[in-house]
Amino acid sequence: MISTRRSILAAGLALAGLGVLATREVRAEAPKEIRLDWATYNPVGLLLKEKGFLEEALAPQGIKVRWVQSLGSNKALEFLNAGAIDFGSAAGAAALVARINGNPIKAIYAYSRPEWTALVTRRDSGITKPADLKGKRVAVTRGTDPHIFLIRALQGAGLTERDAKLVLLQHPDGRTALDRGDVDAWAGLDPMMAAAEIENGDVLFYRDAAANTWGLLDVREDFATAHPDLVRTVIAAYERARAYALANPQALTASLVAATKLPEPVIARQIERTDLSQPAIGAAQAESIKAAGTALQQAGVIPAGTDVAAAVDGLLDARFNPVAGQ
Repeated sequence: MISTRRSILAAGLALAGLGVLATREVRAEAPKEIRLDWATYNPVGLLLKEKGFLEEALAPQGIKVRWVQSLGSNKALEFLNAGAIDFGSAAGAAALVARINGNPIKAIYAYSRPEWTALVTRRDSGITKPADLKGKRVAVTRGTDPHIFLIRALQGAGLTERDAKLVLLQHPDGRTALDRGDVDAWAGLDPMMAAAEIENGDVLFYRDAAANTWGLLDVREDFATAHPDLVRTVIAAYERARAYALANPQALTASLVAATKLPEPVIARQIERTDLSQPAIGAAQAESIKAAGTALQQAGVIPAGTDVAAAVDGLLDARFNPVAGQ
């Protein structure tokens, strides 16, 4: 009997030890550095990088910050999926498609509500509407909001991607290809699109502000689970940069001019098309992204059996929303 009791006690102590070990394991150690992207289509993130607000917030914990440039939503999402960065800037619809395709990300913050994409052509091309793109060469960056915008524009004209000749290029190269005459049109992105307008007289022949999905900050889902406090620290730093941008518009302009090497009038055009006033994740983003997802499903880009509404709910995470007046 005594032996049996001792065995039971020993087993209980062993289980208790395992419980302590398990508790320790779920309390993930803080990383030595946090990795974020910076992009010219994310002006708040660019200002955050310049001002060092996040570095200042993390210094007491001894955590460093590493910045990685992304040239488009596709690159930011690739970096997130590969674990090369922890936080990345991407358009809402592009993030949705990525998540549906298995990229485990959460959208946690709206850094802008932009009209950052339109369909662009040269003044002398004769192209005036999406239907004119049938059989034409169109530069586009696959997996980005401009790509999704192009698909929806073609769909509205009764066309599909296969009706045009898509030339896959990163955004800056798309602008160059248009101006060299290598392509007939370009699914543009600011600030390169603003530069094409002002410097070359290129024409935004098709615009639809409502079809531009939000600029969202995404985080790797495993990082958010392991380090929720650090996610909140990043959001608080973003909020500090956003408040600074709204209070100091000239500083925002100067930051973009320095990063892009583009003239101030070009950056002013980009900024006038960019709303920085609505950072919280919620119904507005869900509605916009769901509309884009439904259109993409109808176009065959998203599998027919996908529950788009559920996928949007799975993408958006309002737990980290900034407190009003923060």
